[in-house]
Parts: sequence; C-alpha cells; structure tokens
Amino acid sequence: MKNLFLLLASSVLLAACGSETATSENSTETTDTLKETYVVGLDETFAPMSFRDSNGEIVGFDVDLAKEIGAIEGIIFEFQPIDWVMKETELNAGNIDLIWNGYTITAERKEKVAFSDAYLQNSQIIVTLSESTIAKKADLADKVVATQQASATLDAMNADETGIVAKFDGGEPILYPTFNDVFNDLESGRSDAIVVDEVLGRYIMKQKGADKFKVLDEDFGDEEYGVGIRKEDTVLQTAINEGLAELKENGKYDEIYAKWFAE
Repeated sequence: MKNLFLLLASSVLLAACGSETATSENSTETTDTLKETYVVGLDETFAPMSFRDSNGEIVGFDVDLAKEIGAIEGIIFEFQPIDWVMKETELNAGNIDLIWNGYTITAERKEKVAFSDAYLQNSQIIVTLSESTIAKKADLADKVVATQQASATLDAMNADETGIVAKFDGGEPILYPTFNDVFNDLESGRSDAIVVDEVLGRYIMKQKGADKFKVLDEDFGDEEYGVGIRKEDTVLQTAINEGLAELKENGKYDEIYAKWFAE
C-alpha cells in the first residue's frame, strides 16, 4: 500500500512538471510569434505623419508606411488617437502596441521604450510671421515663443546650449496640446515665434500659405524618427525593421515619401 501511494504521488508530480513545461513552451511560443493585429497610438493632428482627412479617416505618411509593412509581414495595424503626453504610459500599460507618429528617437525615450531603425530625418525649425524682425536665434530673447507640450521639440529647446530659452519672455516657452494650436497662436499674434518639427511645419505652412511665414536659418537641431515599441516585443521590432528595409529596397518607401513630401 505504501509503495502504491508513492507511485501515485510520483505520477502526480510528473504530471504537474509536464503541465508546467507545456505551459512554459506555450508561453514562449506566444511571445515569439507575431499577433494578427497591433494597435498604433498616434496624434491625429500631426500632419502629414497622421491626421484626419475631409472624410474623417486617419491618413498620412506614417499610416501608409504602417499599412505597407503590415502587408509585408501579414499583420494588421489599427490606428488609435491618444493623448500624446501619455504615449509611453499608454504603450507600457498595454493600451497600445506601438508609438508610430513622427516619434523622435532620444536617449531619454530609449530608457522607456525600444525603437525601430530610424526611417526619417527631421529638424526643429524656428518659424515667425513673414513681417517679423526676428532673424536669428538670439533675437528670441524677450520674445514669446510657443511649442507643443511633451514633444521632442520641447526637449530639443531645453537641451539647447546657447541658453536662449531662459531668455524667452517668461523664461520658458508657452506650451499647447497640438502643433495646430501652436500655429494658431503665432497667426493670432499671441506668440512672436514658434518652434516645430520641420516635416509638420512645412506641411502646415504650405496649406496655410507659405508666404505668410518665415523660417530662420538657425534651428534647434536635427533628429530622426523611429517607431516606439515595448522592450520585450523584440519579434515585432524585428518585423518592422525588416519591413522598412524591404520598402526602401523595392522603392515603395520613395513612393510614399513623394506622396506626402513632394514640393
């Protein structure tokens, strides 16, 4: 009877170990396999990277890029507008799977997320109204300057080594939720100058009438855009990098670029 009890106990223990092994294997398989659908978090006012067209559809350079990579990798990307201030929090909480919206690669952000390979160059330009007497960065002293809150633009301004930001009227820039608000502030005369992403700034100026604005020769630095990904999602990161490389090789990237950035 004692031997029978030991035999039964051993069987239960082996079954439990087998179950644990199977669960571990299944977990690994899930982690190492792409899902069918991923949610992309974005700012729906950030033209031409992503914005709503006249039909209310989310369109843009990043949207087209994501769709093409999705077709290559056999996955679907769904686009979800978010509060841009909360982008990393939304990602790491699992509410979205990607930050894909003119998302600048910075050392600070690398501590919170993983990045895809860089896919677009950008700079932080200084824009005034065409009749403004502001001609160089130093002229921003004692002037009202606006930009977007929680943006790479703001980070670049604060990192500027000339110390000009501390000389702004109020000792800091005025912050708005979107770059649309920033441009409206300039046009209304509340701001003397604004600092914006070049890809967005030139697109908006083209829509509003480029002759209304002046872009200074000096800026707040160059940067690169990448896709933000949770650090543990290495398979997704690899898929996006492979997709980007294929689009650049087959010429589709250039087609998408010409569609959104042609003069």
